[in-house]
This record gives sequence, C-alpha cells and structure tokens, in this order.
Amino acid sequence: MKTNTLVGITAIMLLCCTLPAAASDYTLGVFGNANEDDTINMQDVTYTELIILEYRDETELADAKHDDRINMQDVTQIELVILGKEKEITIIDTADRIVTVDKPVESVIVLTDDSAEAIRALGAKDEVVGVSIDITDEKAFFPELSCVQCVGKWNAPDYEMILSINPDLVISYKSATVKYLEPQLGDTDIPLVALDFYREDSMTEEFEKLGYILGKRDEAERYSDFFSDTRDMINDRVSELQEGDRVRVYLEGYSDYKTYVRGKGADVACTAAGGINIAADLEGHYPEVDSEWVIVQNPDVIVRLTPPSKIACGYDVDDPTEIIAKRDDVMARAGWDHTSAVEDGRVHMLLYEFGCSPRVSITIAYMAKWFYPDLFEDMDPQALHQEYIDDFCGIDYNVMKHGVFVYPLLEVS
Repeated sequence: MKTNTLVGITAIMLLCCTLPAAASDYTLGVFGNANEDDTINMQDVTYTELIILEYRDETELADAKHDDRINMQDVTQIELVILGKEKEITIIDTADRIVTVDKPVESVIVLTDDSAEAIRALGAKDEVVGVSIDITDEKAFFPELSCVQCVGKWNAPDYEMILSINPDLVISYKSATVKYLEPQLGDTDIPLVALDFYREDSMTEEFEKLGYILGKRDEAERYSDFFSDTRDMINDRVSELQEGDRVRVYLEGYSDYKTYVRGKGADVACTAAGGINIAADLEGHYPEVDSEWVIVQNPDVIVRLTPPSKIACGYDVDDPTEIIAKRDDVMARAGWDHTSAVEDGRVHMLLYEFGCSPRVSITIAYMAKWFYPDLFEDMDPQALHQEYIDDFCGIDYNVMKHGVFVYPLLEVS
C-alpha cells in the first residue's frame, strides 16, 4: 500500500510537469537525450519517467542503455551521464551509425587533422596515441601531436598498427569511416566514430558529442560558445540584407577551376557569411568549371581556398610570395579582368584548412568582412584567429607576426 501511494504521488507530480523539448539548432545524438533537445539534463530523467508511465511517447534517444527497451535502467544511465560517471555511452555519429564507447576513454587514434584539432581544443591531447601523416607534417600548428606515432593516411591507415595499439577509440571522417575503417576494423572491439569537424552546420553538435565521449562537456561548451558568438553575430547582421544586396561569390578550392556545390564545406561557410555561391546548383561534388562560365556569371567576389600542399602558406610559412603570385595568376586569367570581382580587386586568397576545420568560424568572419566591409567595419578576423589560438590550441603562436593565412590582409577600423 505504501509503495502504491508513493507511485501515485510520483505520477501526479510528473503529470504536473510540462517538458517540451527545448528549441535548438540540432538534436544531440547521444542516447539519454530523451526529450531530443541539445543537451542531457534532469529534464531527460523526468521525460523518461513519463515515458515509462505512458504519459509521453517513446523517443529513440530515451533508450539510454540502448537495449531496445525503456525502463528505470535508462533513468539510472541518464543520471550517471549527467554526473559524468557512466561506464559507457552510445551516440549516433556523423555517418548515422550507432556506436557505443566504453568509458573512460584513455587512448584515441585520430586519423584527421580536424579531429586532432578538436581533441586538443577540449584539452584531451594527452589521450592521443596515434595520428595520421598530415598531422605529423604540421609541426608549427601541432608541435606535440606531430610527434605522436603515425598510423598512415586518413584514406590509407595502417590497420595492423592500429590493432597493435588497440586504442579505446578511433576517429575519422564520415566517408573514410564507412569506406576504409569499417571493412577492416568493423569486426574488432575498437569503437570507430565518424566525426568530420569541418562543416559549419554540424560543428557544434560534433564538439558536444566528443565532449560527452571524452568527459569534456564543459570544454565543449566553451568552444561552442566561441563558435556560436561569432556565427550568430554575423548571422544577425547579414539576415537584414535583401536578396538583391547579397554578393555573388565564386569559390575555387584545392585546384584551378574546381568549385563547391550546395552543402559542401566552403559553400556552407559562404552562405553563413551572407554570400551567394554562384556554383551552388551545379552537378557533382566538386565540379570543374570553364573559365568562360565564370566570366559569364560575373561574380562580385572570388575566394580561392589553397592548401599548403599546393603553395607555401599556413602556420609554417611567413613569406607570402607564393600566395601573392597565385592571386595574381587568378586575376590574370584571360577575360577575367572584365568580371566585377577582378575589376574591383575583390579576389581573396584563404588557407584551405580555415574553411574546413574547427577554425571555420574564422573563415566565416573573413568572408563576411570581404563580402560586406561596411557592415563589418568593427570586426577583426585576425584578432578572432589569435583568440582561438590562445584559448583552444595551447601553442605559443602570434598570427600577427607569423603565418600566411589570407591575402590581401585586412584593415580594421
């Protein structure tokens, strides 16, 4: 009788609670997020209890234990996640794969420089026990991680070495995880998690997921605040622009005449900065366009994203000679002198890694400044870059004195 009374009281109390899912940009894909908002907290405990009592419809993420049933074990798991004391955690990664990771995670192999950058931003670089070769080549930006055991390329990892290290976790791109890792390592006990860390529209969620996996939720929130503050400020200003006032942009990346269609990283950044990507609706992933097509399109602005593998630029380089020469080469293409972008000198060079990494908010800031200099007269992308270096990289590096990241340099009022 006493138990039934307590249950009845609990049910009445729960019925008095209204727990709509909070409005957010995304649903955090971590099991235990019962009300499908962007975090796991006590609202999810109550929401799961309401599901058990059949006062709420079941949600996939309420199954915190991921055992195909929702019961009080899920409530306990959610409480442990909130306290950071869970023994395992299950997520939906960027490839829409459900992955369970045992905790604590003490050894990680990162097969992309973007995931290495994200882990370092969360203060967990000491857990990295294997890196891809591109990280070993970036000694100025990754002075410590570049010295960690190399396990091959992101698209050609050394599977035997990975197995011998036997890490608690391997992180790679969505495409690489499905194409390369799963066929070779999918039957092992090593969790494979796909997280890209190069797209503006998924960056915050991926950082939050990694924060849950590594027990670095506060650090993930700190990065998300930095990212969102920049993005939201820019969005607030460009959202007031009429369609006819938005600049039309030709994005060129990695090699000559290769451009970006809708949904690709540079396109997403360009759109977030208020620009219109003239190649958005072309066919293919990274289509190659004709020079004449660009002339006919007559873009207002040209942004060329260039990696250090093509010309000397980035954190290891102080001499801008090659990036200046490449800009001159782009501007000198036959007939391009009749485009608005070249006529007005609005041709900008950008380090490729800026547009495709956790530094993408800095890319958006640069693009917004280039697109609408009057609207963003007070914004200093270079200062934002330095703030990111100081707060999230843990390296002694002055972007005002070193590195080749953009050209021409900006003047800030």
